Formats: sequence, C-alpha cells, structure tokens
Amino acid sequence: MMHLAPSDGVAIVTGAGSGLGRALAVELVARGFTVAGIGRRADALDGTAEQAGSAFHAFAADIADPAQVAGTFSRIRESLGPVALLINNAAVYPRRDFLDETAAAYMQTVAINLGGTVACTRAALEDMCRTGRGRILNVATFADIAPLPASSAYSVSKGAARIFTRALIADLGDRFPGIVIGDWMPGMLKTGMGIPDGVAPEVSARWGVALALDMAPDLTGAVFEMDTEVLPPRGLKGRVKDLVLMRRRTPRRLQT
Repeated sequence: MMHLAPSDGVAIVTGAGSGLGRALAVELVARGFTVAGIGRRADALDGTAEQAGSAFHAFAADIADPAQVAGTFSRIRESLGPVALLINNAAVYPRRDFLDETAAAYMQTVAINLGGTVACTRAALEDMCRTGRGRILNVATFADIAPLPASSAYSVSKGAARIFTRALIADLGDRFPGIVIGDWMPGMLKTGMGIPDGVAPEVSARWGVALALDMAPDLTGAVFEMDTEVLPPRGLKGRVKDLVLMRRRTPRRLQT
C-alpha cells in the first residue's frame, strides 16, 4: 500500500492545541483517522476536540520533558493502539533579541523545537520499527538559512531539527525502507506564530496531511514547501548530465 490508512494505526500530532496543529488534527479525523493530539494546555486541546470530534484524543504533556513524552506515548499505545503516523509540529518562536535572552530561556526553546522532535520520534519508532512501516513528517522551516532579527533560538533549533531529519534517515533508511521520513515547510501561516495575511491553517493542513499519508519510498528525504517539492541543488556535473540527456527535473505537487 502506498498510502497510510486508518487501519494502520494511530496518527499523532504535536502542538495540536491551536493553529496548524489543530488544523492537521481536524483534517486527519475527517479522513477517518484516530488522532492523538499532544499539547501543553489541556484547555486548548479541548478546543481542538470540539472541532475534530470523538476520534480526537487529547494528551496534555510537555514535549521538552523526555519522561513525559515516553509516558504519553505509552498511554496512547495502551488506549488507542500502535503509532503509524507522527507529525512533529510543536514549536515555539519567542521573538527575542539575543541580548534579551538568557542561556536558560534559549535552551528551553531548543528543548521544545529540537528536543521534543527527537523525543517524540524516538517514542514513535518503538511501534514503527516493530511493524517495519510508518510515516514521520517534521514541520520545518528555512529560518536557519536566513535568520530574521530576534529569531536566534528559533532559527538554531529549527535548523538543527532539519539536520536531525537527515541524520535519522542515515541511521534508518536502509534498514527500514517502509518508514518514510521527510520535512514539510507549510509556508507563512495566519496563526499566532505567523503573519496576519498568511495562508489559512486549514488550507495548509490539507497539503500537510496529503503528504503525511503518502507512503511512497522515494519521499524519504524529500522536502516540500507548501504543496510543492523543493528539489535538491545540482552541481555543475549533474546539470551538464541533465543537459546532455535532455532530462528535466520536475518537482512533485501534492494532490489534495
């Protein structure tokens, strides 16, 4: 099967209490999935449950705490079943100038944006490696390439998370080809972390879920921005070869 189905297992969305995370959870439930939403605030998760319906299950936890993550995934596994899909969406964006940061506050951002992704991925792999099948989609950004002012902690932590995706593939790709891993950049969104005239999270969520449910093996390592694949750069030798062979690389588009 080239797509995940609700019968494959539970879908987990982190940061499911608001914004894109809420929209992703609602979209997954609409497609028939049992969804476990993780977030720090129980009241915010209750708001998601009101929109998503009874197939959404709220789990309040701080993903910066590895012990909380391990316990939460155990409860999800016991009450709902094995994990088939993980969307690492949770993140914070403090918007502080570096001179207004403390080392502790800076590293707390890293603990959420990078550490939470690592902890949740490790916990989800307990099921995925056992079955040999699963999907991990990391919500990413290009912030590390051209950091904005007052974004140091966010840019560093999200950039490191993109390296983590590649390192994870290096470790698992050959042994577990049925576990598809990649990055998705949803674009500038109309959310609390985004901009007033950004893309509605409900629109972006349809792209993200379409990508998250696609199990094509060649999506491992692929990067998508909004609904379009970001092709890796080609060196001079590769470009010459493409020219000689009259070969044109075309980015894939998501079908929603």
